[in-house]
Amino acid sequence: MIRFEPLTNLFDILHHFWEHPKTERRVAQLLIVIFLGGLVAIELKRQGILPPRLASIVPDNHFHAVNLAFSMLLVLEVMSLVFILSQSVTKSLGKQFEILTLILLRNSFKELGNMHEPISILQDWESMLHILTSSVGALAVFVFLGLYYRMHRYQGYLRDPMEMLHYIMTKKILALALFVTFICTGGYNLWDFLANGVRHDFFHTFYTVLIFADILLVLIAQRYMPSFHAVFRNSGYLVATLFIRIALSAPPYYDAAVGLGAALFALGVTYATNVFHFGTLTPATASSKTSTKP
Repeated sequence: MIRFEPLTNLFDILHHFWEHPKTERRVAQLLIVIFLGGLVAIELKRQGILPPRLASIVPDNHFHAVNLAFSMLLVLEVMSLVFILSQSVTKSLGKQFEILTLILLRNSFKELGNMHEPISILQDWESMLHILTSSVGALAVFVFLGLYYRMHRYQGYLRDPMEMLHYIMTKKILALALFVTFICTGGYNLWDFLANGVRHDFFHTFYTVLIFADILLVLIAQRYMPSFHAVFRNSGYLVATLFIRIALSAPPYYDAAVGLGAALFALGVTYATNVFHFGTLTPATASSKTSTKP
């Protein structure tokens, strides 16, 4: 593990930079600039002032600027998820549900781009239903997420300090690899859009990568926490992640329903692992309860 220490140090530097208050303020200012810049670009296109090359990739509905700003906010949240991956599995899954709630809200704002200016209730009725289901679904997942965090209990699977250190270093190396993947994928998507006008769904692609990363994390955890209880919990949370990925690609109405199912399943896994806490499912305990004296 000493050979990989420079990589973990690099990850710690990036993590510290990203969570620094100055970085957070600059990122917030960048979001404001992107939103206002989007509004200006859309208005310039509507007035016919933009060059043809630029006008071909700029929408003509002002509501698209809201979707652009919210999409950038989601990109920043996914970046935070990459850094949280080096921490506990519980925090990582919780962050993914946080992103799911924001994606459902973004879907609500995305529907604004399909509505008329000004909004007509009769003509935009279907879009309004999509907004209602996505926003209510986001609210419900938010409530379940609060219950999920409140129900969390420390299980104490890993007690040896050196084993814990090695486990954390391994997760940091994996998170650093995900950070590189994040930058490369986002950079390629941006280049392909600006150069060729091809739109990629970054969140669908990166969440697919996250599923494979989560599978790898479960296998890594098996090396340090081989107990059935730990494997069940980690694998159950992986299934919840898979449901989140399905929710992202599901059509309207179904996306909120699948997202709620994922949150409920995560709550069920958390509740079960809390009630039958680590050490109560061992064969010795089971045999002591069922055995009878001659």
